[in-house]
Amino acid sequence: MPSKNHDLHGNVPDEASVALLLIDVINDLEFPGGDALLAPALKAAENIAALKRRAKQANLAVIYVNDNFGKWQSDFQKLLHHCLTDEVRGQRLVELLRPDADDYFVLKPKHSGFFSTTLDVLLQYLRVKTLLLTGLTTDICVLFTANDAYLRDYHLVIPADCVAAIDSTENQRILNFMQKILQADITPSTDLHLEELVQGNLR
Repeated sequence: MPSKNHDLHGNVPDEASVALLLIDVINDLEFPGGDALLAPALKAAENIAALKRRAKQANLAVIYVNDNFGKWQSDFQKLLHHCLTDEVRGQRLVELLRPDADDYFVLKPKHSGFFSTTLDVLLQYLRVKTLLLTGLTTDICVLFTANDAYLRDYHLVIPADCVAAIDSTENQRILNFMQKILQADITPSTDLHLEELVQGNLR
């Protein structure tokens, strides 16, 4: 278990049994199919933003897990700046989900948030037991991250209104798959009781 850093300041939790993961939401959507993804992504983003506010109030850890889009010299702040200032398709998405100064972030080189990243170490450090997965896209990076989380015995909550894919039918099919095979709770975010999730981990 990584040792605790007692120099953290502000309200950022350095221990949390539940973590909210925002997957690939810092995204310019400048790729084939990005135009079709924009509308469902914005709808999900509004729900994610509301859920994030509630998560902060409940003292959950908030972790951005984001592609580096094959740019090995990139960093999270450069990606954020690009999405906010270069008049890209995903600008409104990023404006809705702009990170706070005390949020955690992990850059990933492939589809899963766990593959060749520090996410495992961070979650162990925080002593997380339950993961709230949100973001893009349901049928690719959310699914791959959920698979790896399931193999690591995390309890999964994937609110159906906080993920998006280009094809709405495929989106629902993958949600049903994750519910059945990965034992994920896909309750919409508006019906989730975050305090109960936290308390359930403390029993």
